Amino acid sequence: MIKTPRILDGIAIATQIKSEVAAEVQALATRGIEPGLAVVLVGEVPASQIYVRSKVKACGELGIFSELIKPLESVTTSEMLALVADLNDRDDIDGILIQLPLPKHVDTKRLLEAVAPDKDVDGFHPVNVGRLQSGQPALAPCTPAGIIEILRRSQLPVAGQNAVVVGRSDIVGKPAAMMLLNSSATVTICHSKTANLAAFTQAADILVAAIGRPGFVTPTMVKPGAILIDVGINRITDADEVERFFPGDADRRATFAKRGSVVVGDIDPAAFAHAGAYTPVPGGVGALTIAMLMQNTVTAAKLRRGISTEKK
Repeated sequence: MIKTPRILDGIAIATQIKSEVAAEVQALATRGIEPGLAVVLVGEVPASQIYVRSKVKACGELGIFSELIKPLESVTTSEMLALVADLNDRDDIDGILIQLPLPKHVDTKRLLEAVAPDKDVDGFHPVNVGRLQSGQPALAPCTPAGIIEILRRSQLPVAGQNAVVVGRSDIVGKPAAMMLLNSSATVTICHSKTANLAAFTQAADILVAAIGRPGFVTPTMVKPGAILIDVGINRITDADEVERFFPGDADRRATFAKRGSVVVGDIDPAAFAHAGAYTPVPGGVGALTIAMLMQNTVTAAKLRRGISTEKK
């Protein structure tokens, strides 16, 4: 008998995490502590503006102080470095988030490495990368941390499982693989140059797709009963592609007619029928990113003051 795949509801899990963060913020308030997040948004990139508004809104909902700083598009690397140095020195700021992408003339790598590691709520600083690799407490990248939370809170087994991560980015693929390894999974990292990729994905008990290509993982590449974690958020604007990925889906057609696009992940939706459990797109991993940013901000506030971050 074929079991119906379990949908891993990222929105519900994100709501749960935010509720816990709000309680942590209230507990800190009794000690006279208000976690603070500085969000730096350069220029007028529409997508970045939307993301930043969501982050600032979440701070307000959870009682976290936020400060939005908007340098002009013409800002220089030196000016940005001076701004980061000032934020590093401010005691009311526990987390610094620099919204990417930055203008091409700004040295992004140099800037991210200038953020104090204990305020690096994106988890991008080499010091935090090293801490994560060595199993030390660290501010971990938000999306990979969200993946682990989905698996943990859904009570899905990780230890001893074969986990395959398709994608090797510094932001998602590599840290996700490291966090799965730290959770005692046996981990393989694959990428666009992997020969006979299907041989690896077909052996995966946990398959994380983070390669940035719509529907890249097809049904034949999936082990029956596997846990599918789809990190991809790809906007498709071609009607034929919509019909290929969502045949007969009236809701998707209506969305496409209204907006001129629909979102699909890195896993072909047809593959979900073969899964034991999967994260939908939208409503899966993406929903966790801001929640984990809020958690990282509170964690940073505690670590900077020597307060335990152990969950009771």
